[in-house]
Amino acid sequence: MDPADPTDPVDGPPLESIEPAFSVYEIAVDGEEIRYYGTPQMAPERMMRELWQDFRDAGYDVQLTVRRGEYVLVAEPRSLGPDGVPWTNVFLLLATVVSTLFAGTMWYGIDPIADPAEMWRAWPFTVAILGVLGVHEMGHYVLSRYHRVDASLPYFLPVPTLIGTMGAVIKMKGQMPDRKALFDIGVAGPIAGLVATVVVTVVGLHLPPVPVPEGATDPNATQIRLGFPPMLELIAAAVDQPLYADDQTRNVNPVVIGGWVGMFITFLNLIPVGQLDGGHILRAMAGDLQETIAALVPGVLFALAGYLYYVGNYSGNSVFIWVFWGLFTGLLAAVGPAVPIDDDRLDRKRFALGVVTFGLGLLCFMPAPIAVIN
Repeated sequence: MDPADPTDPVDGPPLESIEPAFSVYEIAVDGEEIRYYGTPQMAPERMMRELWQDFRDAGYDVQLTVRRGEYVLVAEPRSLGPDGVPWTNVFLLLATVVSTLFAGTMWYGIDPIADPAEMWRAWPFTVAILGVLGVHEMGHYVLSRYHRVDASLPYFLPVPTLIGTMGAVIKMKGQMPDRKALFDIGVAGPIAGLVATVVVTVVGLHLPPVPVPEGATDPNATQIRLGFPPMLELIAAAVDQPLYADDQTRNVNPVVIGGWVGMFITFLNLIPVGQLDGGHILRAMAGDLQETIAALVPGVLFALAGYLYYVGNYSGNSVFIWVFWGLFTGLLAAVGPAVPIDDDRLDRKRFALGVVTFGLGLLCFMPAPIAVIN
């Protein structure tokens, strides 16, 4: 780390634009990072509102920290796009293609161990899954770029589950400039993902059903059944296509499972805690009240799990997902939401869109997403 005299020219905003809010007595340069040591001239929260635009215009994100009793403004260059080939993203995407092909064979009644060359036949399932997940995350990415917030390309998560993945995420490094940006970035994923989900579901419902594998209808065999959310039932009714819920010999086409995943992911992401999409949206809509609501969410999920187990007579395997999400949302609530620099109220149109989005999320809810029978 190289110390620099405050009068020496460095990258970043002009010192005279910083001094009224933060009196600088030392500047240190560490690679591309610039650290300004000094004394705040006003309350830290107000000071950051005064300074963030100057740093933003100079191409930096800035944060206030305290190191060894000294106030430090840490400025890091903003990057609004991938720097070179994002090999990690590419590798995870390819791995997720393989994992979803492997998982998809189960839905098509193919044994990938005995006949691995047949895995390719599950490609419609893979396209459906990656399509709804990818469109969801790209909604966040595009609006992040629009609001000049530093965000990564999507990272797909290959995991050996019933669908071959745990979803996809993007990593946001930049600060949220205001509630509008926080709302737009948060709501863009669910809205874009739901559009893709509806398209995938309609296509899947018009594809032929698949036969249930031999032996799966044995009443003594362990069976896995998916719950159908209201949105899926409404779409099926709208296009007049069956869901085969009462037919033990046939299942919906696996492409419909891609739509089911889109709905389930949408509901989970709209849980209003921490850094989830719902947390961003509600923080933009309700301000600090979001943290109070988020604190109640884990208890609601634990209560749901208890009700399903003790009253609904679902198995522990079936309700464990809500126990897990109760614990997970507890951690997210403890970390807290993203706080925008400019915390002025959200406009009415966005507020109304937020209410509609949460309503759509409720249509994606199913009490027992995955039921393990026998």
